[in-house]
Amino acid sequence: MNKIALFFLLTLIHLSACQEEKVGEAFFAAKQGEKWGYIDQRGNWVIQPQFEKALGFSEGLALIMEDEQWGYIDKTGKTVIKPQFVQADTFSEGLARVECYGEGCGFIDKNGELVIKPQFDYAENFSEGLALIGVADEYGRIDKWGYIDKTGKIVIEPQFEQAEDFSEGLAPILLEERRCFIDQTGKVVIAPKFSLESFFKFKEGLSKIIIRNKNGFIDKTGEIAIKPQFDYAGSFSEGLAAISINGKDGFIDKTGKIVIEPQFDLGNEHKFSEGLSVIIEDRKKYGFIDKTGKVVIKPQFDYACPFSGGLSIIKLDGKYGVIDKTGKMVVKAKFDGIAIVSSMFGW
Repeated sequence: MNKIALFFLLTLIHLSACQEEKVGEAFFAAKQGEKWGYIDQRGNWVIQPQFEKALGFSEGLALIMEDEQWGYIDKTGKTVIKPQFVQADTFSEGLARVECYGEGCGFIDKNGELVIKPQFDYAENFSEGLALIGVADEYGRIDKWGYIDKTGKIVIEPQFEQAEDFSEGLAPILLEERRCFIDQTGKVVIAPKFSLESFFKFKEGLSKIIIRNKNGFIDKTGEIAIKPQFDYAGSFSEGLAAISINGKDGFIDKTGKIVIEPQFDLGNEHKFSEGLSVIIEDRKKYGFIDKTGKVVIKPQFDYACPFSGGLSIIKLDGKYGVIDKTGKMVVKAKFDGIAIVSSMFGW
């Protein structure tokens, strides 16, 4: 092959690569000025900024706001459910909670059909087939909690003073000042013999509890698995849980053994995600450690969120961008905001 032919071949390969690099589907919601649109994983605009607010895609649809009402678009930017709701959630298990003005909360499917008519004073999205609903008292305060199935049928009567979503087949509830766990029939299956100041959903087989201002964990028999001894503890994620002792954060395993000595400031993101955990240096610069406690991305960002899909949203010099697990900036920090499925940064 002569040099001219080789030159043209390399040029064609380069142009082809450039064209492929420009092709991407909507991945992040991003803000430019006062409007939100959608970018791909390299920061290219796929759906131009045009919405008042926007969240990331969930189950193929994204929540957007126009004229102070919420609706949904697909990844081409086509409106599939017109903005019409006062409040709305992203899709979960095929349905999304919506609130219609003056009618309460109900649920729509991906065609925008109200499959459960608005009727509840409060509702959460579905989790493990059931949705938490709340009944308000005469003053508008939610004072009774129960659960519905995907037909809208009440399967566990509103009766609890406090309740949370189901996780790993169980939900924490407060009934007559007694903290317990119920199964999906409403039966109390864990009733700890000791007094709990607070407790949380099960994650990886353990639930965080607080007794006398100390954090520990119980197992699914209701027995203490890790003695309450920490000033703070987060739920287990990827086999480890964050703990705090004397103002310093570290991690324990499921036996309660400290595997990363308390030495960091973890901020509000007390968990490992995809093998890395956020840390904060001097209360202002964010970086990441691995599961050995080694700093793998040095603290340098004004903010960073946990990794998801190999990427983390960061803030630098007042703008938002995205890094990969090596710390490389894959989307330059130039946006006024970036949103994932459940959270907006720079809203």
